[in-house]
This record gives sequence, structure tokens and C-alpha cells, in this order.
Amino acid sequence: MATTYDFPSDLRAGQEELHQVRAELSALLKRLPWSVEPLDGFSDDGGWRKVERPASPGWTADEQAEVEKLRQREHELAVFVSCHRFWAEVAAGDRVEARMRLKRAHETPPDEEA
Repeated sequence: MATTYDFPSDLRAGQEELHQVRAELSALLKRLPWSVEPLDGFSDDGGWRKVERPASPGWTADEQAEVEKLRQREHELAVFVSCHRFWAEVAAGDRVEARMRLKRAHETPPDEEA
């Protein structure tokens, strides 16, 4: 039988927000031009596969600020989750498994884990 962990609510909330921020950042980066700075397009077929990029208008100041804000929040949440006092209560050999379960805790409501 798999071990169940009683994750504190603030740790679960931090992990859930981390998932949300990462998804938001990923979606934003997919929408933005490939280059932060304006650059000409290029085509290179000299390598093992052909690489092409269209000209990039670059990111606006607002887009750069939004990416920076999300990256900063992602960093804060990653530090909060990884340094949470809960991990001191988990045996060193079980921390990887516990961390993986926390990452998936949002898939199972707290009252269904038992």
C-alpha cells in the first residue's frame, strides 16, 4: 500500500499556485515572438536539420514586465514549496516520493486521499 501524506494546506496551496503560474508563463511564452529583442529572420540548413525563424518584432515593455513578474512569482513559490517546514517531518528516503505526490495532490481532493 502506498504511503499517504498529510500535506499542510499552505503547502498544497503553494504547489497549486505554482502549477498555475507555470501554466500561465508557458502559455504566455508560446504567444510571444521567439526573440525578446527585434531580430531579422534566418534560415540555416547547414546543420543536421534545417532551422528557420521569421523576423521577430521583439517583446513590448509590458510583455517583458509580465514575463518577469511570472518568473519572479514562480521562483518565490518554488522556494516556498521546496523549503517548507513539512519536509523536515518526512524521512529523507521518502522525500522524493512525497514530493511527487504533492505535485499530483491537486488531482485528488484532500478528503479522498485516505
